[in-house]
Amino acid sequence: MTAATDDRPTYTASHWGLYRVHEPHTPRTRIGAYEGDPDPSPIGYFQNHPATEALRVRKPAVRRGWLAARQGGPAVPRGQDEYVEVEWDEALALVAQELRRVKDTHGNQSIFGGSYGWASAGRFHHAQSQIHRFLNCWGGYVRHMDSYSLGAARSLMPYLVAPMDQLMHSHTDWQTLAEHTRIFLTFGGVPSKNAQVAVGGVSEHQVRGGLRAMQAAGVRFINVSPVRDDIDTGGEVEWWPIRPNTDTALLLALAHTLRVRGLHDSAFLQSHCTGFEVFEAYVLGHTDGQPKTPAWAAQITGLPAADIEQLALDLAANRSMINMAWALQRAHHGEQPYWALLSVAAMLGQIGLPGGGFACCYGAENMMGSRYRRFFGPTVDQGRNPVEHFIPVARIADQLLHPGEPFTYHGVTYRYQDIRLVYWAGGNPFHHHQDLARLVQAWQKPETIVVHEQYWTAAAKMADIVLPATTTLERDDIFYAAREPVVAAMKSVQPPTGQSRDDYAIFAELSRLLGIENAFTEGLDADGWLQRLYGEWRTRLAERADVALPPFDDFWREGLVRLPQTGEPVVLLEDFRRDPVAHPLKTASGRIEIFCKTIADFGLDDCPGYACWREPHEWLGSPVAERFPLHLISDQPRNKLHSQLDHSPHSRADKIDGREPVYLHPADAQSRGIEAGALVRLFNDRGACLAVAVPSEAIRPGVVRLSTGAWFDPAPDASGAPLLDKHGNPNVLTADIPSSSFSQGCSAHTCLVQVEAWQGGEAPAVTAFAMPV
Repeated sequence: MTAATDDRPTYTASHWGLYRVHEPHTPRTRIGAYEGDPDPSPIGYFQNHPATEALRVRKPAVRRGWLAARQGGPAVPRGQDEYVEVEWDEALALVAQELRRVKDTHGNQSIFGGSYGWASAGRFHHAQSQIHRFLNCWGGYVRHMDSYSLGAARSLMPYLVAPMDQLMHSHTDWQTLAEHTRIFLTFGGVPSKNAQVAVGGVSEHQVRGGLRAMQAAGVRFINVSPVRDDIDTGGEVEWWPIRPNTDTALLLALAHTLRVRGLHDSAFLQSHCTGFEVFEAYVLGHTDGQPKTPAWAAQITGLPAADIEQLALDLAANRSMINMAWALQRAHHGEQPYWALLSVAAMLGQIGLPGGGFACCYGAENMMGSRYRRFFGPTVDQGRNPVEHFIPVARIADQLLHPGEPFTYHGVTYRYQDIRLVYWAGGNPFHHHQDLARLVQAWQKPETIVVHEQYWTAAAKMADIVLPATTTLERDDIFYAAREPVVAAMKSVQPPTGQSRDDYAIFAELSRLLGIENAFTEGLDADGWLQRLYGEWRTRLAERADVALPPFDDFWREGLVRLPQTGEPVVLLEDFRRDPVAHPLKTASGRIEIFCKTIADFGLDDCPGYACWREPHEWLGSPVAERFPLHLISDQPRNKLHSQLDHSPHSRADKIDGREPVYLHPADAQSRGIEAGALVRLFNDRGACLAVAVPSEAIRPGVVRLSTGAWFDPAPDASGAPLLDKHGNPNVLTADIPSSSFSQGCSAHTCLVQVEAWQGGEAPAVTAFAMPV
C-alpha cells in the first residue's frame, strides 16, 4: 500500500513517539522528530541504526537439541544450544504439526498464548491482537490477566473506586493542576523518563512542560521517595527520603492526624464514601491496639514524626493533589499503599475538585494529564476464547512448575494447567519476570516453545522455533493512542530485513495449514484489514462522537489528521462529586469503598477489607536485612522501553564498560571500599549480577538503584552456584512471589541485596548482544 507521497511528510510511530521519516526507502533513511512534539524522545531515532539492525533474526531458526530430541536424541537445556536455520515452509510445517499434536493429545488448555509486553505500536500489526485472534480461531488457549506494571492496582481499584483504565484516561489535566493545585504530594516522583511512552504511542510529550508550568504557578512539590531525581520540575522539590516499602505507614499516620485534629471531611465521607468507620477504628488503634500516630510511622519510615504531622495539616489547609507511582504497588502487599492513598484523599474531601484528590499516576504514561479528547480507537477483533483457564500474568513460572496446583485470584480458587506448548509473540518474559533463575528452570518444562522475534533477544535464545518478524519500519499501519490529538498513517520506510514477515502473514499461512484460514483472515490481506479498520472506525466516530475523518485514501495520502478538540478541562471524578446519585461509581455501593465488604468477605489474611500496615516479607526492618542490608530499586530505564532496543547505540551509550550502572549512596560505597566506576557484584540467595558503581547523593542510604532493561546474560555455570547475570539485569535478584493472594501481582520492589567489589579475577565478558551459534 505504501506509495510515493510527493512532498508530504512520511511518519512512523512507536510507543515512545510519533516520528517523521526522512528519505524513506533509500540508504539515507533517517528517523527524526515529529514537528508537533514539544519534547520528543530520542529513543526512536535509533530504530534503523546499523548497530540495531545487526541483531535481527533474518531467517527461521530451530533449536538443534529440540530437533534431535524429536528423533530420540539427548535433551539439551534451552538457553545452552545451537540453532539450525531452515526455510519458511519447513518452519511453519513444524509449528503447525506441534499445534495439531498438542491440541489432539492434550487439548487447547495445554497451549499458553504468551504476548506480554508492549510489542509494537500500530492498530493492526499489534502482536498481542494477532496471536490471540489466531489461537482463538484454533480453539483457544490459556491466557494471562492483568500486567506486571499494575497487577495489584488493576485488581484492587475497581472494587474501591473505578477500573485503572478509567482512572488513567481521566486524570486531571496539567493546565488545571497549574491553575488550582497548591500542594503536589507525590509518592515515587513523576518520572518523565517513564512518560516518554504510552500504549500505542505519543504525539505530544506533555509531562516536562506540565511540571514546569505548575512550578511557575507556585505549586509546592513534595517527593516521598528513596531517590531524589525521579521528578524534575525545573525548580525546588522537597525530598522526603522514605525507607522503601513503608509508604502505607506514612499515609496511615496522615490519616490519624487528620482524624484526631478533626480535619477530615465528614460530609464527603458520608455522602460519597462507605466504610470509613472501619478504617477509622483501625487508624485510631481500636482494632489492634496500635494507634497509627506519626511517632509510630516515624519508626517504620525513617521520617521525622513532626514533619509527618505538619504535612497532614498542610494538605488539609490547601488544594492538594496526592500522586502515587505504579512502582509502589509492585511490591509485597502492594495493594495497601494504593488503598491508603485513596483513603487519605477521601478524608481530605477534595476528590473531584479541580487540582485536588488523588492520581495513579502522573509520569507513568504520557496520557495522564492530557486535556485532549478521549476517543476509542480502531481495534482488531480477537474473537472469543473457548478456553476458560487463565493465570495472573506474574504467575507464569508457578504455572509451568506446578501444573494442577491451586491459586487464588479475587477470592476465587483456580488451578494451573499443564502447559505443553508456549506460543509467544510480542514481549520478552526474560525482561519482565522476577527470579530469572526460577524462570529458566520453569522454561525447561514445556515440550515446545515458539516465538516471533525481531532480534536475537533472550526470549529468542530460549525458544525452540524462532520466526523472524518485521518491525514497524517495514510495514504499513495506523497510529492512534488515547488522548493524543492526531491519527497518522504509519508507512513502510524500508524493506523487510532478511526473510522476516509480518505477524499477520505468519499467522495467515499457519491458519491455511491448519484449515482455519477463512476464520482468521476473513479473506483480507493486511492492506484490506487496514482499510476495513479505518473505515469502521470512521463510521463509529461520526455516529458516536460527531467527528468526521476523511476517507481512507485521503488520509493515507495526507499522512496525518488532527482530531477536533473542545479544550474543556479534565477533572478526575468531577461528575461523581457533583452528583453521586446520578453518576455512581461501578463499585458494589456506587461510592468510594474505604472499607470493602466484598474483599473482606474473601477472608484473605494478606489483604483484609481496608488499608492497613503489613510488613513485607523482606525489608530494611526485617531480620534478613542483617545479611542483605541494601534495598534494591529496579525502576524503569530512561534510554529504552523495558528491554526494547537495549542493543541500540542510545541505550549502550549509558552503559559503563558494557554493563549497567548501579547507583548507591557514597556512604554505602565507602563502607564497602567501592569507588566510582568499580565493577561490583550485587547478590542475594536468589542470584547475582554484575554492574558498575556510581555513588550518588540522590539515593537514600541503604538503597541501591539498578534500572531494568539489560538483556538477560547468564554466565554458564555447572557448579550449582546462584545464577550470575553478567550484564546488570536486576531480575536475577527480585523475588517471584505474589503481592498478595488477592491480586497475585508481582513484587519486584520488595528486594534486599548486598553489594561488594568484584573479587572474581577477570570479569566475564558481556555476551547479551552476541548472535547465537
